[in-house]
Amino acid sequence: MIRIAVNVALDGGMAAVSIPVARWLADPATPAMHPLWEIPLGALCLLIAGIPFRLSLQYWRFAAIGDLLTVAASAAAGAALFAATSALVNIAPANPAFPAIHALTLLLFLGAPRVGYRWRRGRRGSKPPRIDAASILLVGSIEDADLFIRALAQDRRQVFRIEGLLASSDRQTGRRIQGHRILGSLKDAASVLDQLQAEERLPGTLVFVTPELAGARLAQVVVQADRFGLQVRQAPRPTALADPTDKPRPVELRPVAIEDLLNRPQVPLDRDGMARLIQGRRVIVTGAGGTIGSELARQVAAFGPGTLILLDNGEYALWQIDLELAETHPGVPRRTLIADIRDEARIRVIFEAHRPELVFHAAALKHVPIVEANPLEGLATNAAGTRHVADAARATGALAMVLISTDKAVNPTSVMGASKRLAEMYCQALDVAARSTQQGMRCITVRFGNVLGSTGSVVPLFQRQLARGGPLTVTHPDMQRYFMTVREAVGLVLQASVLGLGGVSLPSGENGGIFVLDMGEPVKIVHLARQMIRLAGLQPDNDIEIRFTGLRPGEKLFEELFHGKEPPVPTGYAGLLMASPRTADPAIVGRAIEEIGSACRGGQVKLALTLLGRLIPEFEHNAEGSAGEARA
Repeated sequence: MIRIAVNVALDGGMAAVSIPVARWLADPATPAMHPLWEIPLGALCLLIAGIPFRLSLQYWRFAAIGDLLTVAASAAAGAALFAATSALVNIAPANPAFPAIHALTLLLFLGAPRVGYRWRRGRRGSKPPRIDAASILLVGSIEDADLFIRALAQDRRQVFRIEGLLASSDRQTGRRIQGHRILGSLKDAASVLDQLQAEERLPGTLVFVTPELAGARLAQVVVQADRFGLQVRQAPRPTALADPTDKPRPVELRPVAIEDLLNRPQVPLDRDGMARLIQGRRVIVTGAGGTIGSELARQVAAFGPGTLILLDNGEYALWQIDLELAETHPGVPRRTLIADIRDEARIRVIFEAHRPELVFHAAALKHVPIVEANPLEGLATNAAGTRHVADAARATGALAMVLISTDKAVNPTSVMGASKRLAEMYCQALDVAARSTQQGMRCITVRFGNVLGSTGSVVPLFQRQLARGGPLTVTHPDMQRYFMTVREAVGLVLQASVLGLGGVSLPSGENGGIFVLDMGEPVKIVHLARQMIRLAGLQPDNDIEIRFTGLRPGEKLFEELFHGKEPPVPTGYAGLLMASPRTADPAIVGRAIEEIGSACRGGQVKLALTLLGRLIPEFEHNAEGSAGEARA
């Protein structure tokens, strides 16, 4: 209230002063202060006219174009009200243009203090950059650059000196933002840096001010920065820079995340279709404590299932995701169940008790070397465990089961990959049977490569090794993998679920195809290691060593998304392809899995692997980790 009272007093004072000034401007020969009663009348008219525009409620320190338009409207209305009041008492101005002059005078007297106060607040505490300030080049949109420069002016440390800006658009080259020149666009990065080097003004750091700048566009600029030996950093998000309290705060730059470099444009998803699929239904997620399973639980919970059942064999991981969902989606009914999918009787009891309508099966053993060291556990979990879940879901009337598979199931060289291929075969066979009879549970299989940041993946490993000062360990110079963010992968899994239940089939009319996520181009692991070192502000080989350790058992140099006999078929939806089916009779595959399960229970490793090789003829086991045996 005090602020509003001060605004009223200041606006009224300015309006009062504007009357004699406007009279003098309209007719210098007329006494400016006569009659005196017009001066308070002018103040009253302005205050009344400003009420609809909420003039006295403005924050001067946040004055912007919209506020000045409000001032202009109030000034025009106040001048018109004053002229009308004067006419009622038969006082005509000596100059017919007086109302217009009065309005312009009001605009000047009301607007100038606001602009001046805003400018003073913006300059308060601002100092020239220190002599030892770090030289930086901004990269991103002009709007985000403007916010960053304003925040930098408020930072009392003044530790950065801006050399210019690389803008998102080439139409802005040559213009200036708060005195800083736009040197070019993102595609001009190489030539701009060459020019700055020639002028001996090469910055030490490139600062990305736009959070949405990611993927290939970001990577191209990072490549140029690396060519000149420059560091790259990310500015705080614009929402963090635009402090509503207007209190100066230090501007802290952060490293560019490797996820930003590998990120790709978001493909449009059928959110309405996902909502129709999930909303109000009983949904179970197996492996709910894992990277994929927990993200599935998050995204499924957002669509309002009738009941969300979280199943995992790890107590701590299950507790973590349950606690998170209790905070983010408290209205979603949840059940947390500790169970091992290898325990067929326990799985059957759970499904009979809860009768889920949708099953997202993410539970698996996925770490290739560990499964190689424990092959029977891998087969019992990935193959027999999948059959247990699928049979229990089908027996209790589930609408659909979605199997999360892996690119390692294509031409497998590991027990892990072969066991997942066996799980694919069983689910494909069940789906063909369901489609042919037009009844029973649908099985939707979704295959994709590595997800960034997943448990046991290379990115967290490199981050830990960097924190210790290196070395970064890479198995082979030619090792490459497909990568995708976990959020994008799970979004496409749900999209595939919608399409699978919607009756999408191959042009040939065949059924049982596997949905395959479009993973983009594979990434060499050694290049990933070098990028992460550079993003940390260090130089590969000089500051941090990269050490090659050799292939581990079961690994191969190149992963594949499609077998030679399952050519890719477009689905018509961005980010999703379909592999032509290679199917078998579900009874035959089921009996084979039962035989393998029996061998697992009996501890017969050789027999289990022999049976596995018969079922999957393309399985070429790289048990020793030899590069020569690691098929591309």
